[in-house]
Amino acid sequence: MATLTVSATASLTGAKRIVIKIGSALLVSHGELRARWLDGLAEDVAMLKERGAQVILVSSGSIALGRGILGLPSGELPLEQSQACASVGQIRLARAYQEALEPHGIVTSQVLLTLEDSADRRRYLNSRATLDALLGLGVVPIVNENDTVATDEIRYGDNDRLAANIAVTVGADRLVLLSDVDGLYTANPSVDPEAKHIALVEEITHEIEDMAGEPVSGLSKGGMKTKVMAAKTAISGGCTMAITEGAKDRPLSALEAGARATWFLAAEDPAHARKRWIGAMKPKGEVQIDAGAVSALAKGKSLLPVGVEEVVGHFGRGEPVVVLGPDGARIGLGLSRYTSEEAEAIKGAHSEDIQAILGYSGRAALIHRDDLVT
Repeated sequence: MATLTVSATASLTGAKRIVIKIGSALLVSHGELRARWLDGLAEDVAMLKERGAQVILVSSGSIALGRGILGLPSGELPLEQSQACASVGQIRLARAYQEALEPHGIVTSQVLLTLEDSADRRRYLNSRATLDALLGLGVVPIVNENDTVATDEIRYGDNDRLAANIAVTVGADRLVLLSDVDGLYTANPSVDPEAKHIALVEEITHEIEDMAGEPVSGLSKGGMKTKVMAAKTAISGGCTMAITEGAKDRPLSALEAGARATWFLAAEDPAHARKRWIGAMKPKGEVQIDAGAVSALAKGKSLLPVGVEEVVGHFGRGEPVVVLGPDGARIGLGLSRYTSEEAEAIKGAHSEDIQAILGYSGRAALIHRDDLVT
């Protein structure tokens, strides 16, 4: 299993896929958008894109913006008013990002998610495929929790954990939480003058978790506890994470220049972590493939329906299935992009014939190479 060096990971340098989380307190002040700060962030995103990195922004701020537009007072809002604020604020937020990034030639998109979208494997695969497609087209997706429909039982509740889940979903190698704090301390620095900043965390121990405090911002829902929870999710998926103070102009440039931050190091890369996760799953069914498909998989290609000879068991989309060779020998384990009924219907068929068989357009691959452990 690949081990990454500290110098290679405690930096944005060389990162290929970066998720950046922006807190409400950075983006919104007294109900108004901080347009100048956002312009600086856009310059940083353009810088990362110019050197070949793919970028996803996970942005808070829709409720805070909507509250300002609707003239609602500060303090806790009833659920229906929060959702109304989110509905109003999401339009303004999306437009703000579009206006900030468009001068740099960057196309943006809006992606709204809930906790259910990552807990349900079918929705998880849909989210992953959509985000992969957007990134492949050079788009910078703007992701937010879908506050207009999410209720407590299907909420992340904070965008720190949402950002970590997005990072793992897309196989990002870096996650940056731009916050109103510059990292993890041994105690809450606002109440303990002896608190010491921690620059590097190579393992999240119980001691590290105990150091996490509570929110200090009136706009931010996520305190240090949620950030450490996010770090646990990120590093388990092979993604190194940084917490840094984001209020300064061009905060990502500042981070690269050595601004104070806490880096949580992943011990392996995202591809290894994902393969390990899939390999630990209990299979729900089997597909037997022909010799041509075996050869294609050995070359790192995806499993197409045309190479499938038999389908065994009952499985849903996104569930793990064993891949068997013509002689019954186990080739690998992967996540199916089709149900067992759909797989039975399209086995042996060419990808261009899937729509005629199923009556709707489907994925070209039965099991994508990124979802297959051989």
